[in-house]
Amino acid sequence: MSWLAGMPGALQQRLINPIVRRAWDWKLPIPGDALLETTGRRTGQRRYTPVCDGLDGDVFWLVSQRGDRADWVRNVEADPRVRVKVGGGPHARWRAGTARVLRGDDPRERQRILAGRGLLRRLCLRTSKAMNASPLTVRIDLDPA
Repeated sequence: MSWLAGMPGALQQRLINPIVRRAWDWKLPIPGDALLETTGRRTGQRRYTPVCDGLDGDVFWLVSQRGDRADWVRNVEADPRVRVKVGGGPHARWRAGTARVLRGDDPRERQRILAGRGLLRRLCLRTSKAMNASPLTVRIDLDPA
């Protein structure tokens, strides 16, 4: 049964994330989603991770489903300068900012707060919440627009 423990993360990484990234490439993002750009901690290359839209003014909130085991969290810890792509279709735009892991924050409460800000965001968060193993909150302070 130990092989089942990795299934949600593997399913997310190998099936769901590539589909969501392709939707962004085609300028057809899934409503309620955003795209996170980090710098790979070993390669220095740009890495793109689909995330739920956590935009709240000049702050972007994320909840890592796999805590600090997620590659994107490790990338953020190595280089906190990131970008997030928010909005849909022709209105999508990149916003740069500085990310930090908030180990003292309650990620489940953060998800509850974010879910209260729209149906599409709530759907994304509910889907990702089902896969939470050891959630962790990340806050991105966005540069002025």
